[in-house]
Amino acid sequence: MTRVKVCCIASVEEANLAISYGAWVLGLVGHMPSGPGVISDLTIAKITSSVPDYIKTCLLTSETTVDGIVAHHRKTSTNMIQIVDSIDCDVYEILRKELPKVSIVQVVHVTDRSAIDTALKITPYVDYLLLDSGNPNLEIRELGGTGRTHNWELSAEIVERSSIPVFLAGGLGGDNVKSAIEKVNPFGIDLCSKIRTKNRLDAKKLQLLMKRVTENS
Repeated sequence: MTRVKVCCIASVEEANLAISYGAWVLGLVGHMPSGPGVISDLTIAKITSSVPDYIKTCLLTSETTVDGIVAHHRKTSTNMIQIVDSIDCDVYEILRKELPKVSIVQVVHVTDRSAIDTALKITPYVDYLLLDSGNPNLEIRELGGTGRTHNWELSAEIVERSSIPVFLAGGLGGDNVKSAIEKVNPFGIDLCSKIRTKNRLDAKKLQLLMKRVTENS
């Protein structure tokens, strides 16, 4: 079955709701230059400590240095880190030593075909790729949470050629997730804006989405 990562979790109550519908990962958004779902490190730590051990908790960090990433993680104690900006390859190697029990997810923003080479270059250093629709080249950098889809043909090529599991993100909801899974065949999908109503996780939208995912499995 396609794994589901429910991002922008804002509270313990939302975490429990996502888990009840089968979320495999909870996305917990730290400080970002733009985008939705940002919560305090204290709230992230509270959520992380409240959920069962088998649930994967993922800190989204915009930090790009070893010291910054490690310091951010130590405030939150998640078992995954999602790096939303590009970093040097030697940073990954040091992170492995500093945080040996923490899985690393690297975001690749699929803006054009250059994303394919970028993604494949990263695969030896991380545990998962996450293909999103941001644009880090804008004046106010978009590092996720845009609610937009991107070119799924490029994502499908990355999935086919990647040696590690790949998550697909960007504008996914009950209306298009079935098509996205059929076209891209990702290991997992990442959700935020289309399963929320008035900034709250919407049980009906989440239920519909999980039904669509199950139909594809």
